[in-house]
Amino acid sequence: MNLPKSYEIKMKTLLGDEYNEYLKSFDEKRYYGLRVNTLKIAPEEFVRLIDFKLTGVKWCKEGFYYSEDDKPTKHPYYNAGLYYIQEPSAMSAGALIDIQPGDKVLDLCAAPGGKSTQVGAKLKGSGILVSNDVSASRCKALLHNIEAAGITNAVVTNETPRKLAEKFYGFFNKIIVDAPCSGEGMFRKDSNAIRSWEVHKTESCCSLQRDILKNAAKMLCGGGVIAYSTCTFAPEEDEGMINEFLDLHDDFELLDVDKNLGFDRGRNEWVAGGRNDLEKCGRLWPHKVKGEGHFLALLRKKGTDEKRILSKIKPVDKKALADYCLFMEKYMNIDISQNLNMHGKSLMKIPFGIDLKGLRIMRSGFYIGDMKTKRFEPSQCLAMGLKKENVKYVVDFSVDDPMLIRYLKGESFKINTNNGWNLICVDGFPIGWGKVQDGRMKNKYLRSWIM
Repeated sequence: MNLPKSYEIKMKTLLGDEYNEYLKSFDEKRYYGLRVNTLKIAPEEFVRLIDFKLTGVKWCKEGFYYSEDDKPTKHPYYNAGLYYIQEPSAMSAGALIDIQPGDKVLDLCAAPGGKSTQVGAKLKGSGILVSNDVSASRCKALLHNIEAAGITNAVVTNETPRKLAEKFYGFFNKIIVDAPCSGEGMFRKDSNAIRSWEVHKTESCCSLQRDILKNAAKMLCGGGVIAYSTCTFAPEEDEGMINEFLDLHDDFELLDVDKNLGFDRGRNEWVAGGRNDLEKCGRLWPHKVKGEGHFLALLRKKGTDEKRILSKIKPVDKKALADYCLFMEKYMNIDISQNLNMHGKSLMKIPFGIDLKGLRIMRSGFYIGDMKTKRFEPSQCLAMGLKKENVKYVVDFSVDDPMLIRYLKGESFKINTNNGWNLICVDGFPIGWGKVQDGRMKNKYLRSWIM
């Protein structure tokens, strides 16, 4: 690995006797990870079901290493949203922040969605997840991953932290800041990260991190927690940033990152005037664990939650929902009638029914479907957020059925089943819709998702 000379000098100074072990880690093969989506399947059931060679990730109970020989993105269970491909170290922040059903969670730098899908699974469909990224192009991947995971209580925004803070002051009780950073933990698996490091210096990253943390603090309620993480080893962006933040915010305190899970302690000695409690932070090193490395700090805001309530949307006129109600009566076994809102012809279910006016919105909630001329057409998003038993008509393919592959390729075909809308599943897990007429199914799998 052709590392920049200035980086080598810096790491040798920081690591001392450990430096040679760190260098040796560049000669090792990278580790591949996936995280089971517990909204759809329990980890132990997934292990029994899949034929991959899996071993557990120490700091994430639903995380697993898989063999380079396996091709998880080619498996139909991937299309069903049963798991997310994620670098093992990157699972740490979402695993260690204590998310409970009903929490109000913000993922402030969310794309492409690894931590958001992890949080969404922990919420179990209750509470709210606001997933934000400043890049509109990266928000497209974020939205896709949230919908594929079957998360029904998420809002996807494309805003600056400052603009979000104006809307959500004191609203969230959990915030994840996976901050933009110099990416030193990416050097081993991505040579482009080295070139990026030489361009995006630590100083410019610190400026971004400082602004993001300042606005995150404004959006957190009393008793709430910010999980601040980076994939860099730079003390300026890690312990230094936390030290500076705490000096400016005496209403925050550090919580301990569990060192029994493979984390090294935070290094207060790497920061001029570093606080003793910086040791509560944690860092995963590539020469000590099976992963590329990550830094994590858990910041708790003192006080209690004042439970700030945002303004609500106006209810949809029932006459406008007539075709939707007919669809629900004919095809569904569940009721989805609360907090509904129309965006043009698209029907959305809005978490808490909150009014999001004034923000750049990629998705305001659970996208149920579209009002067409005298009919309602369900969305791919709705299919992914359902369970097999929620729908009256189901076509359930086995994982090795050739018809399943034809469906995932967008083909239509003859099939002996009920006329009308059918939920298409693989081994009981939804993957999309098909509409059947006289023994022929029109494929309704989302075109942009086709294999």
